[in-house]
Amino acid sequence: MTVTSGAPAKKRAKTMPRRMRVKDARTRIIPVRCNETERTAITEKATQAGLSVGAFLRSLALGDAGPRAVRRPPIERKELARLLGWLGKLGSNVNQVAHGFNRDGVLPGFPELLAIREDIRQMRAALMKALGRDH
Repeated sequence: MTVTSGAPAKKRAKTMPRRMRVKDARTRIIPVRCNETERTAITEKATQAGLSVGAFLRSLALGDAGPRAVRRPPIERKELARLLGWLGKLGSNVNQVAHGFNRDGVLPGFPELLAIREDIRQMRAALMKALGRDH
């Protein structure tokens, strides 16, 4: 006598055979041994170049990363974190201006507006620097 549970048996999903998106897809892997310090250095240099590690190593070995290389804009995390802080400060300033206007019906003074304008200028400069357009 067999005991069966009330749950139906799971059917295996039929999968379509995977097809390559391009004729010359990269299907071969070349393993490279390195220590943690070397791996970190390679990853950082690839990030600075705006490429994935594979595309970066292909560009070094072959002179070209390839037409479909993953290109990433280099991001300065420290600059973006600082920009995020300024954005919060600016939002607080704008909220205080709106609250004061709604409460008193009076617009802020010129020094407050200049401070907000300076915050916006600094945020724009930091964003341009993080995007690599600070020249």
